[in-house]
Amino acid sequence: MGLAEDVEAVVAGHVAADAVPGAAWWVRRDGEVARGAAGTHTPAGDEPVRPDTLFRISSSTKPVVAAAALSLVDEGRLGLDDPVDDVLPELAGREVLADPADAAAGTVPARRPVTVRDVLTFRLGLGMDFTAPWPTPTLAALAEAGLPAGPPAPQAAPAPDEWLRRLAFVPLAYQPGERWLYHTGASVLGVLVARAAGRPLPEVLAERVLAPIGMRDTGFAVPEHARDRFGPHWTPPGEDGSREVYDPADGQWARLPAFPDGGDGLVSTVDDLAAFAAVLAAGGRTPEGTRVLAEDTVRAMTSEQAGPVDDEGGGWGLGIGVRRTDEPGGRHAGSHGWDGGLGSSCWTDPVTGTTAVLLTNQMWSSPQPPALFADFRAVAFGPR
Repeated sequence: MGLAEDVEAVVAGHVAADAVPGAAWWVRRDGEVARGAAGTHTPAGDEPVRPDTLFRISSSTKPVVAAAALSLVDEGRLGLDDPVDDVLPELAGREVLADPADAAAGTVPARRPVTVRDVLTFRLGLGMDFTAPWPTPTLAALAEAGLPAGPPAPQAAPAPDEWLRRLAFVPLAYQPGERWLYHTGASVLGVLVARAAGRPLPEVLAERVLAPIGMRDTGFAVPEHARDRFGPHWTPPGEDGSREVYDPADGQWARLPAFPDGGDGLVSTVDDLAAFAAVLAAGGRTPEGTRVLAEDTVRAMTSEQAGPVDDEGGGWGLGIGVRRTDEPGGRHAGSHGWDGGLGSSCWTDPVTGTTAVLLTNQMWSSPQPPALFADFRAVAFGPR
């Protein structure tokens, strides 16, 4: 079989086995493109998923917002090694836990300011530590401040200025630049981008990334022209096999949220994410020749800046995941992209020139990808 038949057999097989209600995919390899969809928006099966269906992409948002930030770096409006104090004064003069596992041990002053690079590389000192017991003292403090850092509750956070005001009262868990911690840096990055550009994040993102690339179905709200292609989002099946609606496809998605989260707020399609990945693979330029990011900026973005971030060969660039090692039978070292816990994945392997996007309408049950994603990657990136 060819690439298209192989990919469809894998994804449609998992859908038929009720692993997820519905999925769409896009894979380019060796000049061949596989694009398709399987399943439905509802377990009842009355609303089929299409290749142009919109999905909540959760943490796959992070690289897209990072690209907007890096476009400001290209223009000189932000400097990677500049302190964020002038733009985000709430983060100036930080206190750091003396013991990240024990809030009662008190705090010490930060040894230096948080920089733009720290925010992009998730080393500003706040975030999820997957190696520590849950919740850590800082995560507990974030939750107490009304800023939970667990699975994303759609469009529930306060407005950016209030969000950052509350964050300012939470001590850092580690010194700036000391340790990679997940997610919170992306949320801070969204506020940083908006303030540096002097406009709301959705406008900045649309102007600098979405419109130039042609990502017309991507945004923090579902465009009116696309609402018939957007459905509810589901939890994994329970012990009895039934699912619950995690997020309905109701009117809240027709309007912008109070807090457009730079870490997990976007909806998108496989075509839009494939177009974004193609721009990175082309050094920051669209097929039409529009320059979105400088070539050197893309090279830095997609090179390892922090890591390891897990025990499976993962590292981190400037707002995007970067493989540190070859994956057995899959992605090579240097592959870049990211996954979303609501069931999304977008990666490019520069060694083989392969890009693979998989979007589903069911959240993951753990930080580890479900079997569907592992099998999809094996057929997309593995030997042929």
